[in-house]
Amino acid sequence: MRDTRESRLLLVLLIVIAFALITVDIRGGEGSPVDGARRAAAAVFGPVENGVAAAVDPVGNAIGAVRDSGTRHNRIAELERQNAALKTALGSDDSNRNRVRELDKMLKKSAAGQYGIKAAEVIAIGAAQGFSWTVTIDAGSRDGIRRDMTVINGDGLVGRVTTVGPQTATVLLATDPDFTVGTRLEKTDELGFATGQGSRPLSVQFLNGKAKVKKGDRLVTFGSSKDKPFVPGVPVGEVVRVDPSGGGLTRTVYVRPYVGFTKLDIVGVVVQAPRHDPRDTVLPKAPPKPAEPKPTPTVTVTISPNGDIVDTEGNVVGNIHESPDPSGGPDPSGSPGALTATDDEQR
Repeated sequence: MRDTRESRLLLVLLIVIAFALITVDIRGGEGSPVDGARRAAAAVFGPVENGVAAAVDPVGNAIGAVRDSGTRHNRIAELERQNAALKTALGSDDSNRNRVRELDKMLKKSAAGQYGIKAAEVIAIGAAQGFSWTVTIDAGSRDGIRRDMTVINGDGLVGRVTTVGPQTATVLLATDPDFTVGTRLEKTDELGFATGQGSRPLSVQFLNGKAKVKKGDRLVTFGSSKDKPFVPGVPVGEVVRVDPSGGGLTRTVYVRPYVGFTKLDIVGVVVQAPRHDPRDTVLPKAPPKPAEPKPTPTVTVTISPNGDIVDTEGNVVGNIHESPDPSGGPDPSGSPGALTATDDEQR
């Protein structure tokens, strides 16, 4: 296309229309007029993303290869050999072992909180229909996924479902600036609201401006009405910085999320909320505090004019004129005065 005045005007007009649609979508929330278009886009692009993910997934390729070649009955012996070699290769692959560990950790986390989850795999980063911090997962309405469901992994809160197609769904990550979740501070139960800040720590505003918060304190989700979009008790993160309250009505702290958003792979959509709030039971065990070193006790002694060594309680513990202790004792040539020695030295 030639660079003409008309082409420039067309480009500016398209940009203005795009930002107008984004603004209308954000303000519309669940009733957004473009929500139908978003679902349609998810239905169209979801299978494509799913197919691309399957094409580059070595586990999926291997399973598909075995399944397809299994129809060739004249190569049974060869297939058995290939199948055995395939199992050996998959069992020794670091990536697959890591995914198994992630899945195991997520299942343990969901069991601790009594969350009913649907496991899914992240197949794309960023949605085709927006500019948010999102990922696409390979589970959709056919798998029981609905809008405004909580998404977790083995470390804690990942985000919430925003758009659902038949086979895929879009998850808004907790790092997105438009993401907000109610939080509760461990033990003290102070309530606040955490907001995403991209690659920076979450910003949390506590309702109590005088709340006692310190570095290392941990937060979980408070939960939403009818458990949507957030179920309670999901680990959020750990406090890394506390801003002075300055006498304000609220207090802001900064929290490092437990989840590593740059390496998401296996996630779980909470399709069934727990019957009771798990409180702090889903949080990882806090590291033990290091034992404080015990100070070495000291005893002050004085030497009387007759050479007696007297401790602080008035007890005579020796005399400087006596033969010196071979293991080390007071010097007979020492002059009267105040001495300080440890219990070990006295013994």
